[in-house]
Amino acid sequence: MNDTTTMDIGQIMDYLPHRYPFLLVDRVIACAPGESLQALKNVTINEPFFQGHFPGRPVMPGVMIIEALAQAAGLLAFATQGGPPDPDQTFYFVSIDKARFRRPVLPGDQLTLSVSLERILRGIWRFSAKATVDGETAASCEMMVAPRGGAD
Repeated sequence: MNDTTTMDIGQIMDYLPHRYPFLLVDRVIACAPGESLQALKNVTINEPFFQGHFPGRPVMPGVMIIEALAQAAGLLAFATQGGPPDPDQTFYFVSIDKARFRRPVLPGDQLTLSVSLERILRGIWRFSAKATVDGETAASCEMMVAPRGGAD
């Protein structure tokens, strides 16, 4: 990340390999490399998962909320490393712990994705993460990720 603490969608796409329909971060609103990141995900009825989850009562799947948090964690990891990853390097989940879902996320909601870097130990990154809607917790978890490929 340059000297800024925000990222637009173009910058996000420079950092993450995900693309439609799986890119789940729309904007980074605050980033302190090595510490924390806050990002936004605008949830719209046009999301492809709403066709089947659930017809007549669209609810964002919990696994998609966790994935959005993981993408925010990836952005924090790359900002902490000082820039976009090696094109051949990908981070994968090692674990997801203490996942809790407190409220449904519906079309029209805006998710605020908050991630904090807890530690890096032997190449494994540990984050705490929380997704909120209007200040109310929608989901939270702890996750660990590790890189594969690239220079490692």
